[in-house]
Amino acid sequence: MDSQGGPYLNQRALCSLLGAARLCQLAMGCAVIAMVTHSAGFSGSQGVFCMAAWCFCFAMSVVVFFLDATRLYSCLPVSWENLTVTCAAFATLLFVTASVVYPLFFIQSECPYAGCEVRNFRIAVTVCSILGAVAYGAEVALCRARPGQAVVGYMATVSGLLKVVQGFVACVIFGALANRSEYFRYVATIYCVVVYAFCFVLTVVVVVMTVCRRTKAVCCMTFERFVVVCTLLEVLLYLSASVVWPVFCFDTKYGSPWRPSSCPQGKCPWDSKLVVAVFSFVNFGLYVADLLYSQRLRFGSPRLSPNSRA
Repeated sequence: MDSQGGPYLNQRALCSLLGAARLCQLAMGCAVIAMVTHSAGFSGSQGVFCMAAWCFCFAMSVVVFFLDATRLYSCLPVSWENLTVTCAAFATLLFVTASVVYPLFFIQSECPYAGCEVRNFRIAVTVCSILGAVAYGAEVALCRARPGQAVVGYMATVSGLLKVVQGFVACVIFGALANRSEYFRYVATIYCVVVYAFCFVLTVVVVVMTVCRRTKAVCCMTFERFVVVCTLLEVLLYLSASVVWPVFCFDTKYGSPWRPSSCPQGKCPWDSKLVVAVFSFVNFGLYVADLLYSQRLRFGSPRLSPNSRA
């Protein structure tokens, strides 16, 4: 208790819509992990990914809730608002992905050899995972900056949230590249991989700088201008990669425009190439939207002043 006799715990973290959303996150995460380990089960790389995503988000939620409830976050050299909304946005994407992957690979219309109980548990896992994604999405919605309101951090803006999505999509691209994509066959496709990696690192740098309150002048320019310059560079690089990759993967001179019939399911390089091509266009669109929104938002306005972000 402080010298003024205030409460030990942060009541807002317990008795508010934000607190309710975080408690729901903990409840759904705990339920999912318990049911999967108890009877639902998981196997293969898809199951490992889902379980890792749920465990990571649950552990992250426990830490965030504990630090917020005890106000110990004030001891950390970070922008707490930027950190929490970034974690919530990333957890939303992970839960949404796991909510799609798990039923796709583990739920069948007929009862498996282990009986209908296992199938029912897997259905319950999917439902709880979807509810968990909604809870994380609710936190993002509650923290997101709105017109006319004071902005507590850059990551709470649409531009900041797009940075999280861009990084997540880049991780999907890296996963496809690692899965027999044969990107090393041509210099042009290697160039595309370099573009994906460079843009990912640049996006992570912007997020880390924001979370760590390093939002002062960068390279003789304001942080706001630095973000816009980085985004423009990423748009140009992704535009080139979105053109080069399909040409060297699906043109008849270098590859095949159609999926080979002899290609094994789940181990086909053509499938990985298609995933990379599709998500390259997705990320290109996200970077374009980020750039357009940044220009319309005008970072230099009082509503988004550097002091209010940090």
